Amino acid sequence: MQQTEKGTVVSSHFTPEDRRFLLDLRRSLHRAPELSWQEHGTRERLRAALHACGVTDIVDVADTGLVARVPGSANGSANGSAKGGASGGSRVPTVAVRGDIDALPITELTGLPFASETPGVMHACGHDMHATWAVGAAMLLARQPAPGDVRIVLQPAEEVGEGAAKVLASGALDDVQAIFGAHVDWRFNVGEVVADSGPLAASTDTFSVTFTGRGGHGARPQDAIDPIVGLGSFVMEVQTIVSRRLDPALPGVITVGTIEAGNAANVIPETATCTGTVRATTISSRQLLLSELKTMAESIAVAHRLTAVVVFSEGTPPLVNSVRGAEWAKSSARALLGDAALRSLAVANMGGEDFSFYLERMEGCFMRVGTLRSGAESIGVHNPRFDPDEEALFVGTALLATCARTASAALANGG
Repeated sequence: MQQTEKGTVVSSHFTPEDRRFLLDLRRSLHRAPELSWQEHGTRERLRAALHACGVTDIVDVADTGLVARVPGSANGSANGSAKGGASGGSRVPTVAVRGDIDALPITELTGLPFASETPGVMHACGHDMHATWAVGAAMLLARQPAPGDVRIVLQPAEEVGEGAAKVLASGALDDVQAIFGAHVDWRFNVGEVVADSGPLAASTDTFSVTFTGRGGHGARPQDAIDPIVGLGSFVMEVQTIVSRRLDPALPGVITVGTIEAGNAANVIPETATCTGTVRATTISSRQLLLSELKTMAESIAVAHRLTAVVVFSEGTPPLVNSVRGAEWAKSSARALLGDAALRSLAVANMGGEDFSFYLERMEGCFMRVGTLRSGAESIGVHNPRFDPDEEALFVGTALLATCARTASAALANGG
């Protein structure tokens, strides 16, 4: 283990050529970002990088994604595909690591020499780092395999919350028993890792509420049934669901993001609509918030002589790390970086992450990996100046590879 001014890095895992390979890959991805479901060029760069690492058992999944197979030491290199692996005989359980690959519709302002060359698109959420971690993990696992096969998941469309579900629907992970992934985190130093069990990200449902009344002249409200008044009451009262119906120990958010009603100052409109988002960190609190929101909208409509139509759009579920998955991740982080590397989130993360779909199907852990540059201003993701410390490339890569080996060995031994 080597201490540097940029954090703690397990330098023995990487040759100078490895470091250059990973840096070049990350920068090439950053220079040519692609939005969700448009990651065609990104996929081909990642395919070529996997081939360069000696990983050639690759299948296309989810329109613009890839899943590769790195054979385990106990399973050998039989001609199995990435969907299902080699056939025949007793096999060590399969685990997976995931890197998401899509970018955001943001104009980059970092001034980096490898800044985005695609107008209005930027890797402002670190998915260029995540994808490089996954390829780097494949490189390390090809040299020092886990006992069982490891799937390398290069997943599209995380930013729109759709890619993970489509990967699962492909069947490429049907035999996977545990999965690991990680996200860059600008709040922690390079060499620090969050690998807690339990909730790590929130559900991301959206809603639309339309109140319908009777239009009329603004000077004669007694002749109309004003939907704006009902909508105004709903916008204020809906906040009491979190403050008075949800257990104070559980995080929850209801945010109204848009309001639309009327088009003239002296006209009471027929309808008034608002849309927003609902965030929760447990399945039960998610159900509570959605149910209470619908009840409140309909009750307010009755009180104001209106009708209400409530429509929900289901987003990603809460991301909940399993106990065993988190323990495998923690032991991996300790082995690589020492006990002091492990940190915990100070507050609940109410952002969403579609890795949650994987954790509904299998054990695993989604981690946060520190990317704060020593002495630099802490600028978060989804910001046009987001610039993570590239030294974190090597931490995330080694961490995912070690998690895969740790979980594979534990599952092979029935633990």
